[in-house]
Amino acid sequence: MTQDAGQLMERVRARDADAFEALYDAHHRVVYGLAARMLGDALAAEDVTQAVFLKIWTAPELFHGGNFAAWIVRLTRNRSLDVLRVRKSHGEAELPETLPEEEAVEDTAFANIDADNVRKALATLPPEQREPIELGFFGGITHDEIARRSGIPLGTVKTRIRMGLKKLRSALGTMVTV
Repeated sequence: MTQDAGQLMERVRARDADAFEALYDAHHRVVYGLAARMLGDALAAEDVTQAVFLKIWTAPELFHGGNFAAWIVRLTRNRSLDVLRVRKSHGEAELPETLPEEEAVEDTAFANIDADNVRKALATLPPEQREPIELGFFGGITHDEIARRSGIPLGTVKTRIRMGLKKLRSALGTMVTV
């Protein structure tokens, strides 16, 4: 039986690394996706993801109960805004007036889907699409790193992932909550 995030946070407060890992597995894609949309920078999004989960591990008492998903999204948003403010103060980038509203294909494909259904759908993809998706989404590896490891050009990696995600969305069809 899986525990809800509130129960997992209680275990994290007791320094249970397995509970922390379960929280990370369940929420890191949302954290990374939001940070990437806000910052427009994969490396900065990875840094924010690391900072958010480090904060959860080092200060789990900050979560006082309630909707964990909303809390972690707020934590991610605030950390991303901090990064944007630092960029602005150093003249590196303008703080955007509006944030992109369009959902990424991967957000739609992976939102509210049972892991078994995802594994079954992934198994239907050709290896050249399945492998980079698995490395990127389940292995936490950047597109650049996938390209380096595989020796495939970065543009090709991105195209294969996008095509695979479109096929996943189609395969998962009625299981996806849009």
